[in-house]
Amino acid sequence: MECDDSKQTGAGRLPDTQQGMRRRNLSRVLHTVAADGPLSRAGVASRIGLTRAAVSTLVDELIRAGLLEELGPERPARVGRPGSALAVSAHGPAGIGAEVGVDHLAVCVVDLRGAVRARAVRQVDNRARTPKAVLADLTALVRQMVVEAGQEGLRPAGLAIAVPGLVARGTHTVVRAPNLDWHDADLSAWLPAELPLAVDNEANFGALAELWLGDAAPADFLHVSAEIGIGAALVVDGRLLRGSRGFAGELGHVPVWPEGPECACGGRGCLEQYAGEEAVLRAAGLPPGADRVAVLAERAAAGDEQVRVALRDAGAALGIALTGAVNLLDPRAVVLGGALSRLAPWLVPSLEDELGRRIAGPGCDVVVSSIGSEGPLLGAAHAVVRAVLDDPMGVVV
Repeated sequence: MECDDSKQTGAGRLPDTQQGMRRRNLSRVLHTVAADGPLSRAGVASRIGLTRAAVSTLVDELIRAGLLEELGPERPARVGRPGSALAVSAHGPAGIGAEVGVDHLAVCVVDLRGAVRARAVRQVDNRARTPKAVLADLTALVRQMVVEAGQEGLRPAGLAIAVPGLVARGTHTVVRAPNLDWHDADLSAWLPAELPLAVDNEANFGALAELWLGDAAPADFLHVSAEIGIGAALVVDGRLLRGSRGFAGELGHVPVWPEGPECACGGRGCLEQYAGEEAVLRAAGLPPGADRVAVLAERAAAGDEQVRVALRDAGAALGIALTGAVNLLDPRAVVLGGALSRLAPWLVPSLEDELGRRIAGPGCDVVVSSIGSEGPLLGAAHAVVRAVLDDPMGVVV
């Protein structure tokens, strides 16, 4: 399963053969109804520039495939016979997204309308566990979600998994996940073979969720998220910048102070040692435990000075690490996601101070994600959904 990153449809890049044009036009119709529906056939035709007869043929194929459904006559806006309103089907294909966290597993089902129809979360410490053991638990959750999806009239179109590590581009192999101690793990060996599979870094899926679901995300932004580790992903002109091997965005292992404490990656003074969850908890004098971010936010809101200092210092470290990225890449905005979004009131002032003092350009907006820690999981599920929207011929019989 190939998941397209852009706001444009993948079918738009197919060659201009007859089959390629049909695939592209099916995708255009489906994307249009998904974005602007309910719409009549005439409404779709006017938006994509095809004749109503051509659109009707395409719509009929999509209805037969269970991708579109008719809702009945539109409310008439003008004289004449009203057309039948079309909507993306609430049944049929759905995306299954999964997230492997350092301390949790999560799976959700998203239908073609973008609604979350089922979800399961398991709190578990995955640090000392093998990929085989972790993925056995994840597979059990996936199968549970497949059953629940079936009860809702949905069938999985694929599975996409967000992981906290480096994933080799175009593969299912986690090359390195320092906080899990995984190396060169091909996840496809331990996952259901019947589901088309995509595996990607959690920060990448978080950035895609921001691009697709966020509140008016710009076309160019740097998405930064944090849980145990810190990840980043760059979106340029509405596309994810992956790097030649797929490893772009490892902000957490950018040295902030080169002679600082040793990091799990083998380096010293990495950003994670100053702004990762565990580092902030240590500096705040708080033990690890459940819902750590909520505890930090509550203590900071209550005026706990030690917690506020820890968050202020973490924000400064983030600002220092981000300076190089902003100077080099010139994003329109830095978007704070994951745990950073909940702690933003106490992180952002020192982060912006460092950026303001250090960047060469006129400035860079720092904004807080409206999606927060849900980003990787939702981004994974929506990647599957978009793969269907981009190439409905994979479903059309």
